[in-house]
Amino acid sequence: MDPELFPERAVHRRGPIITGHVVRLVGGYSRPIKVGQPILIGVLAAAGVIRALGAVLASIRLAGSGSTAARRKWKELRNGPEFLVTPLHIRDTAGVLCEMEIHGHVPQSALDPSDHVQVTVRRQKDPELPPRVERIVNLTTGQFLTPRTPTVWSHLGPALLFQAVLGLLLLVALAGLVVVLA
Repeated sequence: MDPELFPERAVHRRGPIITGHVVRLVGGYSRPIKVGQPILIGVLAAAGVIRALGAVLASIRLAGSGSTAARRKWKELRNGPEFLVTPLHIRDTAGVLCEMEIHGHVPQSALDPSDHVQVTVRRQKDPELPPRVERIVNLTTGQFLTPRTPTVWSHLGPALLFQAVLGLLLLVALAGLVVVLA
């Protein structure tokens, strides 16, 4: 932070609602979301049942035509998605400079310096990080802004999750059949 522009230190105010004027909207950077290994193993194992069944059916039907779908590698799935983090500085009604982070995309023209805003924030897991912006109400323009970040589920994708659900249902049906026949 440039000491000539901001001689005082920005504070991490907890909120939940901070009203003030936008002082500075800093350029964003990307931050990755971590994917838990147990979640990934469970989803891939359940989806593997349907993939195996599909491979058997495809080999019978196509008789070796060599048609394979593109699959993402373990490392790609494990790394997780990245999301945009944009630091935001607001001078609240008491004159205190507050620092917070916007996670996700917000249109560049939505916030201008000196806009009067009401921001809803939430603490992050890491206490060293500034609070995360949940919602911004730009009182100057009347816009409501809600930044959205990707989730682990959106990163895995609907096709893989659908396969995992089908695989889990197939395993439950097979277990039920074994119990009934035993």
